[in-house]
Amino acid sequence: MASNESTIDPMLTVVVNGEAIIEYDRRKPLASRQQQFLDRMDLDMDSGFNLDGRREAMPNLLTRARFVATSLVQALETQNDSVAAATCAYLALRLPELKQVRAEQKDQQLHIDLVFDQPHAKTHVVHFVKPESGLH
Repeated sequence: MASNESTIDPMLTVVVNGEAIIEYDRRKPLASRQQQFLDRMDLDMDSGFNLDGRREAMPNLLTRARFVATSLVQALETQNDSVAAATCAYLALRLPELKQVRAEQKDQQLHIDLVFDQPHAKTHVVHFVKPESGLH
């Protein structure tokens, strides 16, 4: 295993409003037609796009990632599983250092963060139950 491979977390987690929605395992290979679809996404973005009300005429990789992450969260909101899968795969494969896509709805605005330095920590909810009788 190369030293670069050992530092790359195989999982990309998509977290929406504090809840892990998708965990993408980079170790699972894509079919060739799926890889071709990601390549077509790049070709489509080469001509530019609108992001946050601005025209991005020559988007770099990070700008593309922000655009794709927005599309991913919108696909999750509309339950468009095929777009969600493609956009998640794009982010995981084009940005191997990306650990989380965090989205949160605040003040009727969607805020998306791309997290490169912190893997998602799974949390477990503990429910405390009041005993029927007094404490022993």
